[in-house]
Amino acid sequence: MASTSTQTASSSSSPSEHGWENEVFLSFYGKDTRMGFTDHLYADLTRKGIIAFRDDEKLQRGENISEELLKAIQESLYAIVVMSRNFAFSKWCLMELAEIVKCMGEKRLTVYPIFYHVDPSDVRNQTGTFEKAFSMHEESLKVDKEKMQAWRDALTGVGNISGLGLSRNPKIRLRLRLRSGSAPTPTITISYYKLI
Repeated sequence: MASTSTQTASSSSSPSEHGWENEVFLSFYGKDTRMGFTDHLYADLTRKGIIAFRDDEKLQRGENISEELLKAIQESLYAIVVMSRNFAFSKWCLMELAEIVKCMGEKRLTVYPIFYHVDPSDVRNQTGTFEKAFSMHEESLKVDKEKMQAWRDALTGVGNISGLGLSRNPKIRLRLRLRSGSAPTPTITISYYKLI
């Protein structure tokens, strides 16, 4: 299985010394944002020397999330979740999100949602395209009710986090405080213009 993870030699200590392999895990729906917004975000993280993980578009999709992807989430300090119009149509994205929210609840990572041309209330309440996506999953009968409820809970949890709304702001800034040893590093600011 292929994945994309950036790493730089500029830091004095490696992330694995602190119990995490990646500083940032990027979660997104590829068809909505891979060739634009998410690629620019990933490139900006890389240029700033941040170790980031995103799933490769060549990863094989299955009914269950891969062990490699679960491990990447569990060993990340931050998760940036790019919520887009079609995010909830992907069972893969919802499985990732459920694991991210589980790790957030265990205080193992911090979640930064980016609402990419979606209203946080649609994410939180599963309305709009999120409602349509869940109707599709229910009709397919391939997802059990317990898993479906975990996905709903994960969306509600992320929708309740104060995130960045890309549809309203012509420019956004993302600040991550990355830990290096016992002292936090200076805040890293990544900025770019709205991409449609």
